[in-house]
Amino acid sequence: VQLQASGGGLVQPGGSLRLSCAASGTRFSLYAASWYRQAPGKQRELVAGITSGYSTNYADSVKGRFTISRENAVNTVYLQMNSLKVEDTAVYYCNVKRWSYDFWGQGTQVTVSS
Repeated sequence: VQLQASGGGLVQPGGSLRLSCAASGTRFSLYAASWYRQAPGKQRELVAGITSGYSTNYADSVKGRFTISRENAVNTVYLQMNSLKVEDTAVYYCNVKRWSYDFWGQGTQVTVSS
């Protein structure tokens, strides 16, 4: 299984970005998918998740600002990030999981700065 994350970049506070993570080599629709992030000096944390049945969950810090979605036809999970804050700066990683199978993408840098 390979996961290719993209869409990171530099954005001003209050701006928006959309991250994408394309999966290959597996039946993506059967997996739960998530986005995690890791800021410098901090532990990796769950940002948002979506199950194979489209149920979603979010970290309290991003509720109302971020939206996770998936498009199984193109094996992709998205993270729409609005109203970005400086504290959202981190490397963002996508993850897919099913039973004991657990795969990670390479990470994409998001920097929120004026």
